[in-house]
Amino acid sequence: VKVKIPFGSKYLDAIFSVPEKKPTYGVILTHGAGGDMNFPHLVSLATYLASHGVLCLRFTCKGLNVAYRTKAFKAVVEYLKLSDDYKLSGVFLAGRSMGSRAAASVIRQLSQDDDDDGFIQGLVCLSYPLHRPKLQSKLRDEDLLLISCPVLFISGSADEMCEKKLLEGVVSKMKAPKKIHWIDKANHGMAIKGRTTNDVMEEINVQVFSWLRENVQLQHK
Repeated sequence: VKVKIPFGSKYLDAIFSVPEKKPTYGVILTHGAGGDMNFPHLVSLATYLASHGVLCLRFTCKGLNVAYRTKAFKAVVEYLKLSDDYKLSGVFLAGRSMGSRAAASVIRQLSQDDDDDGFIQGLVCLSYPLHRPKLQSKLRDEDLLLISCPVLFISGSADEMCEKKLLEGVVSKMKAPKKIHWIDKANHGMAIKGRTTNDVMEEINVQVFSWLRENVQLQHK
């Protein structure tokens, strides 16, 4: 279902992937610095989640400024929260690369507001860009260290923007419940010699869904 989401004086293009049965939980998903919501990895994940009963709303926001992308992401969260069509118990925010930075920033900002009502259940970071290529001294970890909801990282072990040891170091300092799933030998774009994109996507999709399911169950105990 295609929708236009109001954002200031503009609209963001977005697409709902809707499960057959009425969903209780949703995922809001966005792309990295390049591409848009039709990036194959996002389409694959959205389709997989919807077929397993999770609503997925993916959107395009072209700005290359993280603060701008964060504002857009917030607008989408508000839109879904107030939606009459889908009454959800909670959502997980997810993004690829720069999109995951924006998602982390939204969660940190909303958790610092007094009206944090638990609508956001967790964060999924696909290829989180922890540092610029070859610039390991400057880590983009400030939002991650201030988040308290569960976080899943899915990163390639050969990601030039997320050195394995550095991410493990940041994660060890995080207060939030967290998990890292390493895609062996994958680069920042999740490409691996000798494996098809579909094969890699299947691994990512299964990981994301099983983690979502675990976290929803944990909260219902």
